[in-house]
Amino acid sequence: MTTRLARFLASRLLSPRLLFRRRTRRLAALLLAIALLPLLPATAQAADPPVPPPSAPAARSAVAAMQPGWNMGNTYDAIPDETSWGNPPVARALLQKVRSQGFKSIRLPVTWGTHQGAAPDYRIDPAWMAKVRQVVDWALDENLYVMLNMHHDSWMWVNNLSTDHDAVLARYRATWTQIAAEFRDYPARLVLESINEPQFSGTSGDDQNYRLLAELDRVFHAIVRESGGRNADRLLVLPTLYTNSEQGRLDALAAELADLRDPMVATTIHFYGWWPFSVNINGYTRFDATSQQDLTAQFDRVHNAFTARGIPVIVGEYALLAYDHNRPGVIEAGEQLKYFEFLGNYARERRLTTMLWDAGQFLNRNTLQWRDAELFAQIRSSWTTRSGTASTDQVFLSKSSPITSQTLTLNPNGTDFQGLRHGNRNLVQGRDYTVSGTQLTLTAAALTELAGDRTYGVNATLEARFSRGVPWRIKVITYDVPVLSNASGDTGGLTIPTRFRGDLLATMAAKYDDGSNAGPADWAGYQQWDASFTAYTGDSIKLTPEFVNSLKDGSRVRLTFHFWSGATVTYNVTKSGGTVTGTTG
Repeated sequence: MTTRLARFLASRLLSPRLLFRRRTRRLAALLLAIALLPLLPATAQAADPPVPPPSAPAARSAVAAMQPGWNMGNTYDAIPDETSWGNPPVARALLQKVRSQGFKSIRLPVTWGTHQGAAPDYRIDPAWMAKVRQVVDWALDENLYVMLNMHHDSWMWVNNLSTDHDAVLARYRATWTQIAAEFRDYPARLVLESINEPQFSGTSGDDQNYRLLAELDRVFHAIVRESGGRNADRLLVLPTLYTNSEQGRLDALAAELADLRDPMVATTIHFYGWWPFSVNINGYTRFDATSQQDLTAQFDRVHNAFTARGIPVIVGEYALLAYDHNRPGVIEAGEQLKYFEFLGNYARERRLTTMLWDAGQFLNRNTLQWRDAELFAQIRSSWTTRSGTASTDQVFLSKSSPITSQTLTLNPNGTDFQGLRHGNRNLVQGRDYTVSGTQLTLTAAALTELAGDRTYGVNATLEARFSRGVPWRIKVITYDVPVLSNASGDTGGLTIPTRFRGDLLATMAAKYDDGSNAGPADWAGYQQWDASFTAYTGDSIKLTPEFVNSLKDGSRVRLTFHFWSGATVTYNVTKSGGTVTGTTG
C-alpha cells in the first residue's frame, strides 16, 4: 500500500465524525492504528507531514551568500507607479549605496497587475518590464543577488483564486510566463519568488488555502523550469501561507517541497516582531522576555522545519510594524536597538538569511543617508557579532528633587563591559560610576556634573563600551511631571495641550468609570499608539478620531498617560453627541 493511500484511509477511518459516535473512541483509534501500522512505510510512520529532501549545496550556498539583504520597498511595488508612495525614481547610485553598506542582496518587490493589458494575453507593459530589467541589471552589475517577486498582486487579484479560479490562474500563468521569458538567460544571482504574502478570500479555511497556494507554486515552478535557459536550475523561493511561521504553515510548505522534490528551492517567511510590541499596544512598550520568546520560538520553528533539514530559509522582510522616521516615539529608541541586535544575532544562530524591509524609513532615497545612523550601525553590527545593551538608554533626573545615584542593569550579551565615556572623556570607575555584577550605578556627583544647568530634556549622552559591537548610549534627562490642560474637540479628535517638561510619552490606558476598557481596542488595557493617540510634537497629546468615535456617549473615560520617567498623569474625557471635552484631575 502506498503512503498516500494509507494516509487517505487513516484520514477517513479516524475522522472525528465517525469516532465521536463510538463510546470507546480511544480503543477504536488504537485498534485502527495497530491495523494500519504494517501497511505504512517507515518514513510515513516517522513524520507527518512528509519530510522534504534537502536542497542542493548550490541552493544553500546561494542563500548564505545573500546574507544580508535589503528590500527596495514602496517603489516598484507601489500603486500605481514607482513614485506614488513617496520614493524618488530609482537610480544606480541607490544600488551602489546599498552594496557599499554591506548588503549582499536586494529583494525587488514588483506589482505587475497595474501594468498589464487585458485577457487573454495580460501583456506586461514593455516600458514597465524595461524598468524592472534595468534595476535587475544595475544590481547584478554591483555584484548583488536579486530576489524578484510578484508583490501586491497577492491581494489585488491573486487572492480571488478560490472564487474566480480559471481566470486568476490564467492571469498568473500569463504573468509568470512573461517574467520567466524575460529573465531566462540571466545569471544565477537572480532569484525568483512565486508570490508575496499569499492569501485567499472566500475559502473554507486553511486546508483550502494550503491547496490553493500549492497549486500556485506548482504552476510557478513548472513555468519557470520549462522556460529553459538558466531558469532550468535557477533558485526558486516559495513562501508559507501569509508568509508567517505558524507550525501549520510550515508543515504545509514542507509537504509542497516533498511533492516538488526540486533541489534548487528555498523557503521564505516574514517577521515583524511580537505584534503588541511592534505596534505599541496593551502596554508592551519594551523588548522584554515575551517579545524575545516570540522571536526565538518563530525562528526555532523555521529552523527545525527547514534549515536543520538542509533547506535554506530567507526572512524576506523584517523590521518593526510601527517603525517610521516620521513617527518617533511609537517604539522607544533603545528598545528598537535591543530588538534589532537580538534579531540579527538569533538569525545568525539559526542560519537564516535576513532582508530588511525598507520603504524609505531607514535609507533616505533622496540623500542616500541613513535616517538613524545609530540604528543602522546596530543592525549592521548584528550581522557579525553581538553588542552589549542595558535595561534602558534613559536616566531621568527630576528637576524638582535632589539628584541621587541611578542604577541600570547591563546586558553584556557575551561581551565584557569596558567603561563609560562622555564625549572625549572616560568616566572614572569608583568616582563616577560603580559596577557590581550586571548593575551599573551612576553616582550622584557624576550625574550632578552631567546635568549641568538642568534644563528640561537631554543634558548629556554617555557611551557604555563593551569588548565588541556597538556602544550603548545612555541619555541623561532632566524632567518634571508633565502638565496637561483642559481641552475640547469633536469627532475629528481631541488635542490636549501638554507641557512635557523633558519627559516622553510611553503609552495610554483608557477605562470607563465602571472599570471596563475604553477605546477601539476594547480588549486591551492600554490603547494602541497611532490608532488611539499620538504625541509627535512637543506641545500636545492627540486623541485620534478613531478613539473619540469609539467612546460611549455620556460616559466618562479616565485616561492614564504613562511616561518613560515612570510618571503617570490622569485625564478625563467625555463625549456628548458630536463634541468631546477633556479635563484634568
